[in-house]
Amino acid sequence: MSKQALDRILQSQGFGTRKWCQRLIEDGDVCIAGEIITDTRACFETSDLQFAVYDEVWKFREHLYIALNKPADYECSRKPSHHPGVLSLLPEQFALRDVQPVGRLDHDTTGLLLMSDDGAFIHAQSSPKRHVPKIYVAATHEAVTPELVKHLLSGVKLNDEPAPLAAIVCEKLDEHTLKIVLEQGKYHQVKRMLAAAGNHCTALCRTEIGGLKLDALGLKEGEWCYLDDAQLALLKPAE
Repeated sequence: MSKQALDRILQSQGFGTRKWCQRLIEDGDVCIAGEIITDTRACFETSDLQFAVYDEVWKFREHLYIALNKPADYECSRKPSHHPGVLSLLPEQFALRDVQPVGRLDHDTTGLLLMSDDGAFIHAQSSPKRHVPKIYVAATHEAVTPELVKHLLSGVKLNDEPAPLAAIVCEKLDEHTLKIVLEQGKYHQVKRMLAAAGNHCTALCRTEIGGLKLDALGLKEGEWCYLDDAQLALLKPAE
């Protein structure tokens, strides 16, 4: 963190081009510590900086780390094709900061989705070498049987995978609901594994990533929150 000119601060936080940010300041729409700032080149220490734009208070963040409780019928894409994109659930300036989903959930899959503008974080979280477990709750068309659970734990062969894929944990929650823990994160993996095992997934929700639990975040569908250092630490692989 260091001192920066106010117009550059606003630009870095996604409030528009530098020229637009200068206009916001000159028009008296930016306030710091209760004072309207009209000097575009006024410098401020970014550490712990809070500022208001149009009376809405923001905290300076070098990078954004976000958890979203994704609803159904939203696409995890910056250029959605058939449904609204998940970015439409966030403040519009986040798109200008190049915030993007960490991995993807299918449009009809709900639950915990990480989003960030930190490329190194996105790459690390998406790497199959990290072995961070992801926990899903899946509703099934056919009844959950001991044979189905055993099959998913022992591994099922998918057409485009060289080796069988197996659940780390698979538990029957009720007659038509399973808890499945995976590490790989392959395309449509839970749905395809259930189909290969002779059943059909009718609904899917991701409830946990590593030690980060959706329930603990208290987010309703469509709501999001910033992640703090303690919550980010929960995303690291177990030692």
